[in-house]
Amino acid sequence: MESLADLRARAKNCKACDLWRNATQTVFGEGAEHPKIMFVGEQPGDQEDQQGKPFVGPAGKLLDSALEEAGIDRRKTYITNAVKHFKWEPRGKRRIHKKPSGSEIAACRPWLDAEIATLQPEVIVCLGATAAQAQLGRDFRVTQHRGELMKSSLAPFIMATVHPSSILRAPDEESRHAEMERFIDDLKKLSRFTR
Repeated sequence: MESLADLRARAKNCKACDLWRNATQTVFGEGAEHPKIMFVGEQPGDQEDQQGKPFVGPAGKLLDSALEEAGIDRRKTYITNAVKHFKWEPRGKRRIHKKPSGSEIAACRPWLDAEIATLQPEVIVCLGATAAQAQLGRDFRVTQHRGELMKSSLAPFIMATVHPSSILRAPDEESRHAEMERFIDDLKKLSRFTR
């Protein structure tokens, strides 16, 4: 079986879909070599595309804060995305996130499958609908199963919750605070995997 370093090196040259054309670089997952918890988001954002690391932008900072509140050390987890290149559209001078298509998610699936096979986490946490549907099927609804630890063929357990960026998009401070509390509560359910 390939090591994460080997996979990361091979992924740098991935051209399985056209997203590589407008991305700065492939953003592969990173974290502990033997994590009990693996987080899977949708795709890199603008900051991640520039830095080449997952979850380092505003959503990543919110995730870090929630993990700390939930008593989870990010360094002991592994964090990746279902799609490894940033899909965006220009809006003035800014690059605005654009949802990846089913074919783009499918093109990246072998990388995610290889990460899972190499790491063999005890629980996979899908952050948001795109990651959850990539792992659990297109009919899966985070709203119906949020925070549930479910048995899985991918890992002993899988759980879906919101993507941190959805909290950032909440309409006001009160909504953001309430959504953050719910997100932290979801993450606290992972405490049995942190021992």
